[in-house]
Amino acid sequence: MTAARRADPADAGELVRLRTIMLNSLKPSTDTGWQPAAVRALRERLADPAGDLAAFVVDGPDRTGVLAACAVGVVEHRLGSPENPAGTTGHVFSVATDPAMRRRGYSRACMRALLGWYEERGVRRIDLHASPEGEPLYASLGFARTPAPAMRLTL
Repeated sequence: MTAARRADPADAGELVRLRTIMLNSLKPSTDTGWQPAAVRALRERLADPAGDLAAFVVDGPDRTGVLAACAVGVVEHRLGSPENPAGTTGHVFSVATDPAMRRRGYSRACMRALLGWYEERGVRRIDLHASPEGEPLYASLGFARTPAPAMRLTL
């Protein structure tokens, strides 16, 4: 079984490269203007191992400094509710595998490591948005569609 490791600030550029692959699979874009700010934010947040963001990665088997896959998530703090008394929720994003390294269990290894990180922090509710390609992986890990409708406002 492939082992994932916790990402560090030096992985920020590769994490953004993989995020770009994931985003382009959903909605192709040539806009790269967001990437430098994303790299800076990841470097800063990954430097704090006790922080509320974590990324787990699998290194590319043949190329030093190239990531094969990643899973990134955050812990969000909200008010408690009957379903979630602690009010903590995990949100998974940027689960991606380099196209040349797919079908080897790398994203599964990253997701399992990220789910372990949530468990260590007592986070019991974890949300994500699944692409059609990713849904079988998430379902096999226990994720299920919810009936809650989502809405968004962009200011």
